[in-house]
Amino acid sequence: MTIRSFALCLAAAGLLSAAEKYTGPRPPKPDIPYLLHANNLVPSEVSEAREENRKNETVYIIAGASSPARTPLAEPIFLMEAQKISPERMEMYRMDVRNGNREVSISQKRRKGSARPIHVLVTRLSDNLYRIEANDPLENGEYSLSPSDSNRVFCFQIY
Repeated sequence: MTIRSFALCLAAAGLLSAAEKYTGPRPPKPDIPYLLHANNLVPSEVSEAREENRKNETVYIIAGASSPARTPLAEPIFLMEAQKISPERMEMYRMDVRNGNREVSISQKRRKGSARPIHVLVTRLSDNLYRIEANDPLENGEYSLSPSDSNRVFCFQIY
């Protein structure tokens, strides 16, 4: 393939992707991830995690044993209109339920049992509209999305 034909292929691909406009549902409020269920949007539970420092680990605690935002999908898809929060900085964690609260323990040292972020894929759909999805199927349980530089959490449950 010559350089010229390669450049033409790239230009054609660019035109095709620019022609595809997102026509699905749009989140009613900015900076909140919404679970996508067909053409319906379910808001994630918005909360602030309380931070506690314990032996060589930081524990983030969210009140309540379960989230009211629920999905049966093992690979949930979120839509978020970004204004103040950068979707690329979102991290997903599985939470453990202890003493009626949801917790995530993050160790300063890489220890067995310490929570690690679940890989997410972020796709820009239009100007400020983003699609956030788990890269792998998730087990039933409690989860949160959170900007990496904040204690603000967006919780949901897979059942």
